[in-house]
Amino acid sequence: FNQIQDDYKEASKKRGQAFLDQVSAELDDEAPRGFEVISYTATTHPIRSDTQEALAMILDRPIEPNNPDEVSDESDTPTDPQALPASKTPTKPESEHEAKANLEANYEAAVCRLAACSDIRYQTVRHAEAKALRVSVRFLDQSVKAEKMKNHPPIALQDRPLFEEVLMWDHPVNGETLLDTIYITIKTYIVCDEETLIAATLWIVFTWFIEVVGIAPIANISAPEKRCGKTQLLDVIGRISKRPLIASNISAAAMYRTIEKYQPTLLIDEADAFMKDNEELRGVMNSGHTRTSAFVIRTEGDNYEPRRYSTWGAKAVAGIGSLSDTLKDRSIVLKLRRKLPSETVKKLRHAETEQFQTIASMLARFAEDHKTTIEVARPHIPQELNDRAGDNWEPLLAIADVAGEKWGVAARKAAIHLSEESDDDTGESLSVELLKDIREVFETTGEEKIATAEMIKQLCEDKAKRWASYNKGSEIVQRQLSNRLKMFGIVSKTVHLGAKTRLKGYHRSDFTDTFKRYLPKAGSKEEQ
Repeated sequence: FNQIQDDYKEASKKRGQAFLDQVSAELDDEAPRGFEVISYTATTHPIRSDTQEALAMILDRPIEPNNPDEVSDESDTPTDPQALPASKTPTKPESEHEAKANLEANYEAAVCRLAACSDIRYQTVRHAEAKALRVSVRFLDQSVKAEKMKNHPPIALQDRPLFEEVLMWDHPVNGETLLDTIYITIKTYIVCDEETLIAATLWIVFTWFIEVVGIAPIANISAPEKRCGKTQLLDVIGRISKRPLIASNISAAAMYRTIEKYQPTLLIDEADAFMKDNEELRGVMNSGHTRTSAFVIRTEGDNYEPRRYSTWGAKAVAGIGSLSDTLKDRSIVLKLRRKLPSETVKKLRHAETEQFQTIASMLARFAEDHKTTIEVARPHIPQELNDRAGDNWEPLLAIADVAGEKWGVAARKAAIHLSEESDDDTGESLSVELLKDIREVFETTGEEKIATAEMIKQLCEDKAKRWASYNKGSEIVQRQLSNRLKMFGIVSKTVHLGAKTRLKGYHRSDFTDTFKRYLPKAGSKEEQ
């Protein structure tokens, strides 16, 4: 965008080149320096209309030439200086000391003027201004920033607004280009797989549609160890998501009260340090998955009046390892890895804030233009996804489809890949893990019925599985096995193992329905 602006300005400046050459000759200087030198010469010479327009663009303010009635588009030759008013008759060249003092004064005046510009306006003129002032863009940026700090000293943390205002982009945004930009931005600062990049991009866009979607999947930023970029990714998400609010610790009460008051995108870091044993907090987060049930009720005041609090909102959680089963089931897992020495990314702390402000501005416009489409969208859900995974990905797939076919295809591939990886994690519930191992026992032995004692023996034969040490370091016992299976409606019964042998055990047919409902088809990720 800045390059386009610069090219346009350079083209416009050429119209006044003849005039500037003439000014250089009069000042006996190959290159007049600073806005004020040009402004001075502009007021001492009649200027053609096209030259006046070019100089106005350079100076970023109108130029009023002397004696406009005498200016003619048919002539580039200035009138006799003797005919000009005495106040505007050129004076003799300044001394070196005076020229240096004037140059510094002119630079300071330009910096003061630029410091008063909006951030977006400054971004469009900074390159041209720096070139005209004959300084580097970096040096000008530092000067303008220092001037702004002088006029607007830092606001105390407690007095700062909780959320920065986002100005909506002034014209429609191409969805594919916008998502490509976010994708590249994340990739610039984060090392991760292609599927994680796609999912993270779509989840950021999803936060801007939180008011019109029905499911709010948690972004579970996970890594096996420290220094894998979890906090970095959370920071990137926070810079371009809607109403971001980052916290490294939060209580259940603080969560639902904050959501009720501010409707933020809640970004929680260091989740592994405080969420593992906090069942109340997990319950509040679980409740916010579906819009229709995203509420908790608490009593307040001396009369214990019940009050309903909303828990509906976008939430991202970063931590080492996996979340609890219920939270993970409501999440889209964004897996990170520690980068290799050969893998390089930029430092986020060195990034210019303007690039994120621009993306946020474009996201605001994109959401405003497409919120009705997303609200009624019913995107195609791949059959490879189970019901919960399909729910989690539904709003993201709807966004991808609006962005175009390329993103629709990429989003579905990422959904299948990340969901399969999630199914492979050891974070599945103990009960489901037990069912899988029991199915393996029946398939290995080929038996249709098996005694409870023999079932336990087979389960504990593989010492790498948890059943060999399930009971405080000892093998799982019959009571523990029975309690786990009762949750699925499966109970032990007398089984005939030979003419005279009758023992408590299980029939394979007792598990048929349960296997179909809770386990993937053998050798496949597809759910029955």
